[in-house]
Amino acid sequence: MNWITNYVRPKINSMLGRREVPENLWIKCPETGEMVFHKDLEENLWVIPQSGYHMKMPAKARLKTLFDDGAYDSLPQPKVAQDPLKFRDSKKYTDRLRDSRVKTDLEDTIVAGVGTVEGLKLVAVVHEFNFMGGSLGIAAGEAIVKAFERAIAEHCPLVIFPASGGARMQEGILSLMQLPRTTVAVQMLKEAGLPYVVVLTNPTTGGVTASYAMLGDIHIAEPGAEICFAGKRVIEQTIREKLPEGFQTAEYLLEHGMVDMVVKRHDIAPTLARLLKILTREPAGEAMVVSESGEASQALVPAA
Repeated sequence: MNWITNYVRPKINSMLGRREVPENLWIKCPETGEMVFHKDLEENLWVIPQSGYHMKMPAKARLKTLFDDGAYDSLPQPKVAQDPLKFRDSKKYTDRLRDSRVKTDLEDTIVAGVGTVEGLKLVAVVHEFNFMGGSLGIAAGEAIVKAFERAIAEHCPLVIFPASGGARMQEGILSLMQLPRTTVAVQMLKEAGLPYVVVLTNPTTGGVTASYAMLGDIHIAEPGAEICFAGKRVIEQTIREKLPEGFQTAEYLLEHGMVDMVVKRHDIAPTLARLLKILTREPAGEAMVVSESGEASQALVPAA
C-alpha cells in the first residue's frame, strides 16, 4: 500500500498535471456553514464576511494589524524550566510542547510587542490559542510579567488579548502560581499610573479569567466571544438547571455589566487609540461616546 501511495499515485498526478489541494483552502463558518476562501478570510481579519462571525486570529497577525504600519518590536520569550514535573498523560509533555512549536513556530503561547497605535506607544500581549489552547503555564506567566515590566519601563499603557482554555494542567500548581504573579504585575502597572486594557477574545476561560483577564481598567470584548470561568455544561450539571440563551457570551456579559463594550475586530485599533489617549490625557481630536448598549461612536471635540 505504501508503494502505491508514495510512488504510483504521485507519478500519475505528475503525468496528469494534478496538484494537491491544501486542506485549509476553504474555511467553514461555524454559524452558517458558509465556505470562505482562506485568503479572503485572512484579508478580512479572520471575520466571516457575510455572518460577521469572528474566527480565532493568529497572535502575530493580530499584532501586525494592531500596530501602525504593522511595525513593532517583539519582546523576547523568557527562558524557563520546560517540564518541571516530568508530566505524562497519553504522551509526554515535552512531546506536546515540541508539536505545538512546530505547528505555531512559537516558543509558547504568549506573543508580545512594543509599538504605536495611531502614534501612541503601548505594549501589546496576545495569546496564541493554537499553542496548547493558549493555556497559562510558567513560560506564559513569565512572558506576561516581563511585558508589564517593559510597559512600566517605557511608561506606556499595556493592552492584552487573552484567548485561553485556562491554566496548563501539565504544570500543576506551578501553573496556578501564575495567577497571583500576573495579578501582582497588574497592580504594579496601576501603581505606576498607567492604563491597562483587556480585549477579551474567544474563548477566555478558566484561570486566565480568574486573574489578569478581568482586572483591566476597561474591558472590551469581541462579538460572540465566550468569556467564563467554568463552562456552561459544567455549571448546568452542577446546579441542575438550564442556563439562559447566550449565557457567557460577550453580549450577555455586556448586558449584565461584566464588560464595558463589545467592539468588532476591524474597530479594535481605533477604539483602543481613542480610549488610551483619554486615559493618558494625550491630545486628540475625537472623543469616545459609549451608549447604554455598549456601542461606541465618535464625537468631535477640540484638541487638548
